[in-house]
Amino acid sequence: MDTLQLFQIIGILVVFFAFVGLMMTKKLATILALPLMAILMALIAGIPLYSNNPKVFNIATNILSDGSAKLATTIITTFFGAWFGFLLKKTGISEGIIRKAAEMAGGDKPVRIATIFFLIGIVIFSTGGGLGMTILAGTIIIPILLTAGISALTASIVLLASQTVGSFFSMSGWSMTAQLYKLPVSVISKYTIIFTIPAIILFEVMLIWFIKRDKTIRKGWTMPDAGPVRKAPQVRTIALIAPILPVVMVFAFKLDIISSILLAVIATILLTTPKHPAQVMVSALIEGIQSVAGAAALMVGIGMLLAAVTAPAVSAILTPLIKAVLPTSPITYVLFFSILSPLALYRGPLNTYGLGSGVGVLMAASGLSPLATMLAMRNLGKTQGLCDPTNTYNVWVADFADVDVNDITKKTIGWATLVVFVSQIMAAFIAF
Repeated sequence: MDTLQLFQIIGILVVFFAFVGLMMTKKLATILALPLMAILMALIAGIPLYSNNPKVFNIATNILSDGSAKLATTIITTFFGAWFGFLLKKTGISEGIIRKAAEMAGGDKPVRIATIFFLIGIVIFSTGGGLGMTILAGTIIIPILLTAGISALTASIVLLASQTVGSFFSMSGWSMTAQLYKLPVSVISKYTIIFTIPAIILFEVMLIWFIKRDKTIRKGWTMPDAGPVRKAPQVRTIALIAPILPVVMVFAFKLDIISSILLAVIATILLTTPKHPAQVMVSALIEGIQSVAGAAALMVGIGMLLAAVTAPAVSAILTPLIKAVLPTSPITYVLFFSILSPLALYRGPLNTYGLGSGVGVLMAASGLSPLATMLAMRNLGKTQGLCDPTNTYNVWVADFADVDVNDITKKTIGWATLVVFVSQIMAAFIAF
């Protein structure tokens, strides 16, 4: 290693950790941090800002322009997924499922009630993540849990645990993972089922543990003033199967993601027969796209960062460093990702929706197989989804339930690490 390369490694690491600090302290939004990191890393590696020669790799063309479209398929899938999620909301299916769960959970048995809403929440969030769906579900589920005598902190964790598991069935997540690691969607979908099993079991144990130790018992709930109450549309019972239709089509009929969502949209309209179906579909599409605009912009930044770290000049600098720390055996694979799982928080180096997007691709290119990398990064999403205080839905849930968002992180990080550890043991048997 020559002196120049040493300085370049140091420079890239300084940029890396500086931006981690800025994002952790909320001084710079991730949506801006990722493109800036891409530019700075490329400059440190000696990549020119612009070149008239199309054969010369440059920042303007190959990183900013090409990189912004690198995850175009995932962005389109995100729009379609949001459309379907808002259609379920507008037709009353999402709220209908929650209401049915409330009827099933009647009584004052906190564990049973929490379990029912945990499982129902997984179904709800499998079709529509993001803040909009969190607000819809949270404004109904959290008050019911509180009325059952469950503490505000535990009620928040029930909702977030269901959202974490449900998000693993997100079609946009499957599409992004497939693009990052060059794996078929069928592989992503197959392992989604397998690796949500330990999460469901251990999160259920976690919820029982918390409920049994709850000291704050509140049998009433005053809803924040949210304006006029909207009456949810009445839906047929058969229509409540709509949320699982896209997943069934991918698994059972091997359809591509967008075709599965489109067919699910048509089926939902046929099952609910709204008075103005065209209007409902168009408004759901517009509102759905609006709801994920921030996520789409984040994916543009992720694409730029991916283009930067996979550029020959940057990759040549970082690959030896990545190789030096990569696990090479099943035991080190399990321990490495389990011990470092908190690095999935704060958009850190093991967070696929942050710095981890580039790090994961480099790991897959530096000796760890794409399958092993994919499984590890997907498993780490369980820590990120449940514990990360920078998630907008974590912040909203904490504010709505009147608890500290950092208390959620502190109370759940150990359990999330345990889930990652068990999942990594399973992954080691599959990938090694």
